[in-house]
Amino acid sequence: MLLISTPQNSAIVTLGNAELPVVVSAAGERATYRFVEFFTAQIRNPNTRRAYHTDISQFFLWCHSQNLKLHQIHSIHVATYVEQLQRHVSAPTVKQHMAAIRKLFDWLVVGHVMETNPSQAVRGPKYVVKRGKTPILTPEDTRALFDSIPTDTLIGLRDRALLAVMVYSFARVDAAAKMRVKDYYPNGKRWWIRLHEKGGKHHEMPAHHTLEQYLDEYIEAAGIKDDPKGFLFRTFKGKTGTMTENRMLQTYAWQMVQRRVAAAGLSLSGICNHSFRGTGITTYLKNGGTLEKAQQMANHESPRTTKLYDRTDDEISLDEVEKIII
Repeated sequence: MLLISTPQNSAIVTLGNAELPVVVSAAGERATYRFVEFFTAQIRNPNTRRAYHTDISQFFLWCHSQNLKLHQIHSIHVATYVEQLQRHVSAPTVKQHMAAIRKLFDWLVVGHVMETNPSQAVRGPKYVVKRGKTPILTPEDTRALFDSIPTDTLIGLRDRALLAVMVYSFARVDAAAKMRVKDYYPNGKRWWIRLHEKGGKHHEMPAHHTLEQYLDEYIEAAGIKDDPKGFLFRTFKGKTGTMTENRMLQTYAWQMVQRRVAAAGLSLSGICNHSFRGTGITTYLKNGGTLEKAQQMANHESPRTTKLYDRTDDEISLDEVEKIII
């Protein structure tokens, strides 16, 4: 993390429930309003809002340590900040900081708080990714994981169903966790699922027959079939086994994944919620699926994003290496 000597509490002021950098609040009421408006009206995703606020606050904390006022910030200052930031964090993190700073300044320019965007001319570090870093499971490990989950408890049925949604529909964990009972519905002779994706978008696709089985068994045992507006995947009260009406959060799902992977005896390092999305995509492509259809099923904007989850080349590379017989 970039080290800044200025105490943070001297560079931050509190306005209601909002924390504002002094650099912004000192620029006047209009700047303060646009800053708060940026995070409340412009950014709807809570995770993005949290990340952007952290990155932008750190930038203005640095500006405060340099005795810079808002109107005094120019491209050379942003470039200096980026240069220092690169010494402490990875290129992807720097690019995230740059995206947050650029978007905020764009918003301030549109609101006539600043004349130009000082970050527009600053280039971030180059970072090209051709292969994702998220570890994935083999089909054998995935099957072993499913089989290891006890189905004589409601928690076990819930966990198995949630994992299956991520594997068989390539769903992001947050999209799966936001599902309501009515988001698993009949369409002709098959059952479909509706995922609540980023930006308020809905993504619908048919359910795999195994996913149908796991969801049917879970919903029947939970007795939530007649509660269409209720959350599909819910939490439990401590160790009582009593289901609540609250939905699972990403952190709860991550903790569940860690417990289930360990209980299955799988020595897999770094497995997380996103691993099951990559597992489903890789297995689909390995069995003859097309990148175009995988992109559509995963609801990706670009096939390049889908390709990051494709690990079918890993086995090919290993086979080639083993040909070096000495």
